[in-house]
Amino acid sequence: MEPSDHLFRRESGRMVAALTRIFGIHNLALAEDVVQEAFCRALEVWQLRGVPENPSAWLMATAKNAALDTLRRQRTARTFAPDLGQMLQSEWTLAPVVAELFAPNAIKDDLLRMMFSCCLPRLPEETQVALVLHILCGFSVSEIASAFVSTEASIEKRITRAKKVLARSKKLFDIASDTEFSARLPVVHRALYLLFNEGYHGASADTAVHAGLCREAMRLTAILLEHSLAKTPTTYALAALMCFDAARLPARVDESGNLNSLFEQDRSQWDQELIAEGLMFLELSATGSEPTEYHIEAAIACIHARAQRPQDTDWPSIVSLYDRLMTIHPSPVVALNRAIAVAQNEGPERGLEEIRAIPDIERLATYPFYSAALGELELKSGRNEAASQHFRAALELARNPTERRFLEERAAACAKTTGLVEY
Repeated sequence: MEPSDHLFRRESGRMVAALTRIFGIHNLALAEDVVQEAFCRALEVWQLRGVPENPSAWLMATAKNAALDTLRRQRTARTFAPDLGQMLQSEWTLAPVVAELFAPNAIKDDLLRMMFSCCLPRLPEETQVALVLHILCGFSVSEIASAFVSTEASIEKRITRAKKVLARSKKLFDIASDTEFSARLPVVHRALYLLFNEGYHGASADTAVHAGLCREAMRLTAILLEHSLAKTPTTYALAALMCFDAARLPARVDESGNLNSLFEQDRSQWDQELIAEGLMFLELSATGSEPTEYHIEAAIACIHARAQRPQDTDWPSIVSLYDRLMTIHPSPVVALNRAIAVAQNEGPERGLEEIRAIPDIERLATYPFYSAALGELELKSGRNEAASQHFRAALELARNPTERRFLEERAAACAKTTGLVEY
């Protein structure tokens, strides 16, 4: 039996976080090397003896022993975590301190420290997410490059530079500091939102849906919610949004790997447990005085999740929510989604009017579903030739085979009138 990639991904972040807490943020590369050694050791031993009953515990024990060996071997040549000081220098205290730092509760705190450390406000948003993916989620440079439609060299350079910035920060983020925690929490929210969104709406060269990214974003959000300072209305709203959207993932791509629009999805496949969890989080998010973009997006996703059939969707409420979102967090993509909702509520001609009125519309020029939305509305209005032109334009911008097949099917539909499609 071979160990799963998911196991190594999950444990990688936990091990790096614990080791960085011991070695210090300036020795992040050393922590990553020790984790790599532990994984290599696991592959060797498990091939001979089989995967242990508790592989996570085996890996953590191996990492802990490797940490002790490294500290004993290098403590005269290196400085480690400054706040641990002499405790790592004395043989009497070394083993007990390392054992304590590898306890489950300590590792959860370390994951939070590393998450907040990766989300340095002075780093670009994409770099923050790349660091979270690489350090905490165990994603390779090639996988991150695929997710962000970038070159491996570019991602490698970005991550290397960001790690140097982390090393210069001297210490891991202090999650006990109320002021610093609250100041950086919005940055962490944004990174987790972008991580989930990259999985749900991503531009990966392989697939339009990367459920693994969604799962990692939800896992890290769950860890975030275990910290008392993070249990804010905004965090609950973000968790609700993820639950509602993730509930639709089983129906978003069919067995052949083809993308299904919201109207084509088999809603019996939607995960009702996740929808119920989303409703719980949405209720908890309602305690704040000011709604955030995550509140509004979660409310829109909730309306979709609760509609048993496409025709049951409360489009007037969705348009109203998009109006609020445009005042809180305006963007061309939000405006495009609002225009689609208007078209559902008032007809395709009104939808086209709203699209033409979008500010900074040139920012949507490379977004395939901008042209696709125009195609759907023209098709619904009976202008099949115009619709065909828009779908051909969208095809030129398709980012992966899944999107390409979907858009080819929409282009083929220009021979007949169909309903609008929400993405």
